[in-house]
Amino acid sequence: MIKTDRLILRPLTTSYLDAFVDLHADPRVNRFVGAYSRERAAERLTAVELQWETRGHGLFAVELRSTGEFIGRSGLQYWERYDEVELGWTLRAREWGHGYATEAGRACLDWGFTNLDAEYFTALMRPGNDASIRVAERLGFAPRRQDTLSGDPVTVYAIDRPTR
Repeated sequence: MIKTDRLILRPLTTSYLDAFVDLHADPRVNRFVGAYSRERAAERLTAVELQWETRGHGLFAVELRSTGEFIGRSGLQYWERYDEVELGWTLRAREWGHGYATEAGRACLDWGFTNLDAEYFTALMRPGNDASIRVAERLGFAPRRQDTLSGDPVTVYAIDRPTR
C-alpha cells in the first residue's frame, strides 16, 4: 500500500471488479483504454493479481484518502511484447483536473524506482490523449519512439532512472 497526501494506492484485485467495470463504462474514460465486460474485467484483474504474485508489481486501485472511495487505477504494467514496464493511470472523469493522476503517477514512479531494477519506465500514449500526455510530461516523461499497441499507433514516452 502507498499513501500520498490525498490518495491510498492498494494492489488492484478481483475484489474491485464492479468498480473496475463501472470505471471503464464511461465513454469519456474508455475512449483511449476501452470498455470492459464483467467477464473481460475479471480476466484482466486476475492477470493483474498474477503479475503482482510473479513480478512483484502491477496496477494499484486508487482511492481517496478522505473517504476510501475508488476513483481509478494506476501502476506499473509489464509488457512482455516490449520487455518494458509502463506506468499507467485511468481515473473517473469526475476526478479529472484535480491532480490525482499526477499524484498517483509520482507515487508509482517513486515506488517503482525504489523497488524495481528497471532503468526506465514507459507511458504509451495514443494520439489525441492530450490530458494524459500532459500528466506524463509533468512527471518528467519525454517521447522516446513511435510504436503500435493492439494495432493502434502510440507514442512511447519514457523516463530514465534518476542518477544515484
